[in-house]
Amino acid sequence: SSGINAEWPLRPGGEMPTVVQSNFNVNVGRSAISGHSMGGHGALIAALRNPGKYKCCSVFAPISNPSECPWGTKAFSGYLGDNKSAWKNNPVYTSDQYDATFTAKEYDGPKLEILLDQGEDDPYLNDKQLLPENFANACSGNKLINLNFRMHPGYDHGYFFIMSFMEDHFNFMAKHIC
Repeated sequence: SSGINAEWPLRPGGEMPTVVQSNFNVNVGRSAISGHSMGGHGALIAALRNPGKYKCCSVFAPISNPSECPWGTKAFSGYLGDNKSAWKNNPVYTSDQYDATFTAKEYDGPKLEILLDQGEDDPYLNDKQLLPENFANACSGNKLINLNFRMHPGYDHGYFFIMSFMEDHFNFMAKHIC
């Protein structure tokens, strides 16, 4: 098995919002999405591929450009095949639709607010696995995306980093959905 279940019922851009809506009193017109690391990439993809569904997106140390980093290239090769040039022509999956950096370049929806926090001492950043600078460059070329990209010296990829800035992320989301 590839480990992928394309029909997983609780993916962020899929059925998860329906499950939340049916179990909690929420206003779907005022939704936000957040994530960390691989989940941060998922949050970015969900927000960018579903224009208007989320008012904002907040992420901590997301894998921002998986088709250009060693881990992402390995993962995409496992799912899309070894021929990187053929990924864009894959009829089922393309790297562009699953890579937040490329998706940000093409985003054509309502204004999207994104808060991205990254620890400068994150070993995955230093190993070129996250590539948030590529995502920031893509966003700077798209006037429909307002990215607040913050680098934090002395922070890595872990719990203390997230907890140190979680209040900022809650306030950011509240500003855009309340």
